[in-house]
Order: sequence, then C-alpha cells, then structure tokens
Amino acid sequence: MGRWILAGSVSHGKGASPRRGSTRLGGDPVYLEAMASPTYLRSMPLHAITEVYGEAGLRDRFRLEAERFDPAGRDRLIAALDLAATLHRDDRRVREPYLNHLLRVAIRIISYYRVTDVDVIVAALLHDAVEDHPAELAGLPATTPRPTVTAAALAEVARRFGPRVADLVAAVTNPEYAPDRDRDEQYRAHLATSLEREPWARVIKISDFTDNGVGIIHTTGDKVVRSARKYRPLVPLLRDLVSRADTPLDAEARTHILGQLDLAEQRFAAILDEPREAPATE
Repeated sequence: MGRWILAGSVSHGKGASPRRGSTRLGGDPVYLEAMASPTYLRSMPLHAITEVYGEAGLRDRFRLEAERFDPAGRDRLIAALDLAATLHRDDRRVREPYLNHLLRVAIRIISYYRVTDVDVIVAALLHDAVEDHPAELAGLPATTPRPTVTAAALAEVARRFGPRVADLVAAVTNPEYAPDRDRDEQYRAHLATSLEREPWARVIKISDFTDNGVGIIHTTGDKVVRSARKYRPLVPLLRDLVSRADTPLDAEARTHILGQLDLAEQRFAAILDEPREAPATE
C-alpha cells in the first residue's frame, strides 16, 4: 500500500514512481504508490534518498526541513532553490542532476548541523552558482572577463538575497587559477584563507566536503582517484576549523562532523594508499 509524501519535482530516481506535483516547495501532499511517508523520509540518509527517490525525494526532504522556518524564511528558501534549479538545470554529477548535490548540502546543514540561519542555507543552495554560471546569473555575455562577471554575479546575489548571502557565496567560490600552478594546491590555499575569516562559510564548505568526500563511494570512474587526491589534504584543515571556538556549531554537530571527517579519511586511504599484502593462510 502506498504512503503519503509531500509533492515535489516531477523527476524521480531509482525505484520511484512517476509523480505529479509542483517543482517548488509548495503544494499539497499527494498519494503516491510505494513512496515513503514523511516520517520515514526524515529517517533516511541523504544518499539513500538519492538512490531510491532521486531529486524528487530530496526536494520532499528539503520541504520537510523547511517547515521549521517562518513564512518569510520559507519564501527565501523557495527563491534560492528555484534559482539554483534554473542555473544548474543542465548540469550533471556523474549519475545524477547537479541539483541533488546542492539539496544534500543544504539539508545536511539544517538536519545534521541544526542550523536555523536562513542566510546560510540560501548560500548553501547557491554555493556553486557564481562559480559555475556567473554570466547567466549576472545577465552578461559569456565572453565577459572572469573578474568582471564574477563581481556582477555576486552583486546579483546581493540584490536578490542580501549582502551577507553574497559574502558567504564569495567565500566558497573558487577564483580563477593561475595556469602555471597546481590547481588543487591553489584550491586548498584559497579555502584556507577564505574560511579563516568567514566562520559561517566553514559550515557550508564542511557540508559540501562531506557530500564530496564521504560521498566519494557514490562516484565512479577516473573521478574517484582524482577526487580523493583533491580532497584528502583538506581533512586536517577542516578538522582544525570545526574545532575552533568561533565556528558556529554546537558540540553535537562538531562531534558528528569530526566522525564524518574520519570516515572520509578512511575512504581516501582505501582508494589512494598502497594495499598491504594479505597474510598467508593455511
């Protein structure tokens, strides 16, 4: 027998039935065959929701988490999700729509880190918007020089969502890299500098890292090794930042994150380190 679930996107993942409903957070619950109840959906790990229900399930989980905010806050979250969905509509992450990654990053911040600051969650939904789609966001030609278009895109984020959201997005937006230096080293140096001065940006980046690092087991092909090499050196940096007194997370969230960083390191080691010889058996 089917269960109640909140209306979400028309797209669906493995095992999910085609579904009706709004592409926004709004809409009444609909009766769907073989779908999870809201209580069950809240209990599921985010990558499990992705595997079973796809984008539709993540949208529903996001809506459930958004119910804790007042109407004005929910409206801002809807606007940010709509903008992210528009900008990343053609983007893919290996086997899934890119929007799934943005949804997981935002949901994790609300559900696992217990953050109720709407600016931070809006910035989480938009954390790749300026880096990946600055020209479309700013309404400028694609040929516009990178520094100019990045500044214009951040100005548009500030116009729509306020300067604090724009500052948070800027802190997690990668700069244009020098072609004669290692990109991954420049990436890590940029993060160390930007996260040093923006404690709330640490929260966004930690959730982003968790999705990429702990979630590396959901990656396939050559990207597995490339990602492990890129992200493994960030573990000590993030562990230090999470432990700092000015990082705005409670003790339980810090403990959860430190455990996730340990898990990421275990997975990176399994991918990158030379395997030891198996002991001889009789």
